[in-house]
Amino acid sequence: MNPDVTWFDLGRVEYADGLELQRQIVEAHKRQEVGDTLLLLEHPPVLTLGRGAEEGNVLTPPEQLEALGVELHQTDRGGDVTYHGPGQQVGYPLLHLGPGRQDVRKYVRSIEETIIRTLADFGLTATRIEKWPGVWVEHSRAGGPRKICALGVHLSRWYTRHGFALNVQPDLSHFQLIVPCGIAEAGVTSMAAELDRPITVAEVQPRLVHHFGQVFECSMLAGPSLAETVSVVVHDGQRVLLLRRVPSRGGFWQPVTGRVEAGEAFEAAAQRELQEETALRQPVTALGYEHAFAWGAQSPPRLGREQAFAVKVPAGTVPTLSDEHDAFQWV
Repeated sequence: MNPDVTWFDLGRVEYADGLELQRQIVEAHKRQEVGDTLLLLEHPPVLTLGRGAEEGNVLTPPEQLEALGVELHQTDRGGDVTYHGPGQQVGYPLLHLGPGRQDVRKYVRSIEETIIRTLADFGLTATRIEKWPGVWVEHSRAGGPRKICALGVHLSRWYTRHGFALNVQPDLSHFQLIVPCGIAEAGVTSMAAELDRPITVAEVQPRLVHHFGQVFECSMLAGPSLAETVSVVVHDGQRVLLLRRVPSRGGFWQPVTGRVEAGEAFEAAAQRELQEETALRQPVTALGYEHAFAWGAQSPPRLGREQAFAVKVPAGTVPTLSDEHDAFQWV
């Protein structure tokens, strides 16, 4: 039996934040402050370039990517260019491959087998294609072989980073921005496309966790619940309001933010924090944006999940600050 693996459902994580979180957890693992970890998450639309990426495989000019809201990042994983976005289950196994497990090929095959078994639970037959990495639907509904899961890993002293990206129900048109994984001869597909029905990451995740434990021969332990927070962007249509925390609380500038209290709804928490930090009483509007993040100097870092709201106020509004803040700016 291999060491236990603690897994986290992080929801949406900005790509750069995901890289930093991986780094911090691996460093904590080396200091034996945490054990093997599996991060499950989604990214906003982003193109990532692996160590073997060819620049020509990004088919879209930077200004068009910016207009589409698609970021571009260099990474130290293996492979070429790939796409991440909402509706894709990204997994980062942060493991230490100790004696008896130090086989890169076996490690990659184990990730592939986890995905193949997960897809089988939904009636999908997936396979490996020897000349191309990843997991494939060889006879897809669209015809021909199509990749359904991309893989790209990085190992250093047998500590693993990066991992896999399973297409559950992403926007497949975004893959047209690139030559996915540098493979021009075959396309991509998703679980939704092959099943011909909507499907969510939440449906897939429990089966993925189950099969990860089976394939890697480990117990899967759910990580601690994430701290729940809210942010409220106060704006007048042209500028946004920032508050400066007092020196004892960090001295940095931020929008209205705060913790969600036990049993409190996110919108109620946003309304309460707005009133407590600015004395404003206007109704807040949910932005439909949630993201997870890490903070604090401790190791491993604390993890939180935040829901974003906004409120529009008249130009020239002067907030009344709480004792958490000592200044404000309209920027």
